[in-house]
Amino acid sequence: MADDSPRPNPLSGPSHGGIADADHDREVPEIDLLSPLTIRGVTLRNRVVMSPMCQYSSEDGLANDWHLVHLGSRAVGGTALILVEATAVTPEGRISPADMGIWGDQHVEPLARIARFVKGQGAVAGIQLAHAGRKASCEPPWKGGASITAAGAGGWSVVGPSPIPFLDGDPVPEPLDEAGIEGIIDAFEAACRRALTAGFEVIEIHAAHGYLLHEFLSPLSNHRDDSYGGSLENRMRLVLGVAERLRGVMPEEYPLFVRISATDWVEGGWDIEQSVVLSQHLNGLGVDLIDVSSGALVPKAQIPVSKGYQVPFARRIKDEAGIMTGAVGLITEPGHANEIITAGNADLAFIGRELLRDPYWAIRAQHDLGGEPSWPVPYGYAVKRRMK
Repeated sequence: MADDSPRPNPLSGPSHGGIADADHDREVPEIDLLSPLTIRGVTLRNRVVMSPMCQYSSEDGLANDWHLVHLGSRAVGGTALILVEATAVTPEGRISPADMGIWGDQHVEPLARIARFVKGQGAVAGIQLAHAGRKASCEPPWKGGASITAAGAGGWSVVGPSPIPFLDGDPVPEPLDEAGIEGIIDAFEAACRRALTAGFEVIEIHAAHGYLLHEFLSPLSNHRDDSYGGSLENRMRLVLGVAERLRGVMPEEYPLFVRISATDWVEGGWDIEQSVVLSQHLNGLGVDLIDVSSGALVPKAQIPVSKGYQVPFARRIKDEAGIMTGAVGLITEPGHANEIITAGNADLAFIGRELLRDPYWAIRAQHDLGGEPSWPVPYGYAVKRRMK
């Protein structure tokens, strides 16, 4: 479903490298960070993606001016795909009362405003749909992130696959019965339909970082003895059900991504071998790309954080599941991101905190990698074409 064939890059200017094509006696540029990528009917102008990053800045789940500027400035800065933060499919699926939501029609137009602006800057607008599960009903991180246990304080009851809290002392999640699980799948579908109405062309399912769908995947948080627990086949059932439902309502030309945690980093938990199997099944359902992160299911995992530490997981899933992948995690420099793409370790580079530091990271990458920095028209006449 993907077209990896090299073609001129509208953001990179002059050729930035290539190999000889003996048949046509011309230069064919290699696939690199600045190369476009077509997935189904959507073309990304380069391989740089803005990772979904929670802003904890909504009221009643509504997008506002902060989100417009936060997301829009990265589209202005040359990023190819802008993913809206984890957006709750139900009010109870929010991490905090200040999370973005898409559980009601009132959320559509504020999000549509963002999608229109992003598309107007030559980028693609995408959104991540999420349910926080047992990690819901918490304070924003700058307020400590503690669970909000009292309804009067703005909190609510949390749900999960099993009655196992994230932290000792946290509220015990109410296990979802099969009707509740079906309700979750319905909520993801309704949220997807609203996202499409708002103009988003890429949908990402959040099945990582210890939130509800990941909780069902991992044997550490899923102790069920019904058709949603026990075997790997059963633990995958909810994620696969959500993916199948969303693929069924999305236009054929729009890509569907799934973010997973490739490992819990804990013995006996979810791991890369199970992630490969899940990715193979998702591929068969029409999912186009696996956004490969890791961890966050349990609070005391020992994670060997280092430069590009999750990239090998993306490479293994790409190779063994035969599906496109995105690499994420401590990717800060354009040269490193470029190496990930040119080596075939992943198809997209998801940039998070570094895009918070520098909204124009993608334009800087054009300069660093030998392309012509493509400033937006209102800036281009006033700034030097060569960045110092």
